[in-house]
Amino acid sequence: MSPATDAGGHDGGTGPEVVRVTSSLRIPVSELQFKFSASGGPGGQNANKVATRVELRFDVAGSPSLGPYQRSRLLDRLGPEVRVVADDERSQFRNRQLATERLRERLAAALQVEKARRPTRPSKGAKERRLAEKRRLSERKRSRRPDLDD
Repeated sequence: MSPATDAGGHDGGTGPEVVRVTSSLRIPVSELQFKFSASGGPGGQNANKVATRVELRFDVAGSPSLGPYQRSRLLDRLGPEVRVVADDERSQFRNRQLATERLRERLAAALQVEKARRPTRPSKGAKERRLAEKRRLSERKRSRRPDLDD
């Protein structure tokens, strides 16, 4: 079982009951809507018979698991509903796991807060190296010029 899931129990082997997105956000599987259909991917005749493609939807606007800050951030970055599709594998169970993991990654990335950049100045040594390089290149180009004193 992946570290991003909590085992809270199993319902017939379909997976964990809670998806842990961040340390402060856990989404019950009951809030996720799974839709299964035939996959066009690998699997040969199995792909024609078994609904292995998984479409996972998460209602950001209506989820009771989200706090107000989390909800507003997700609405700004992802919209009112997040949709993830997985049809990489032959197994519906594995595609369901992949879809859940992709949803977790998208939500975690959207909730990530980038550190504000503090502008810095170049060091004295960096300035001196830059100017020395400029002088060196200038001298090299000057030495290539034809002598016009004749």
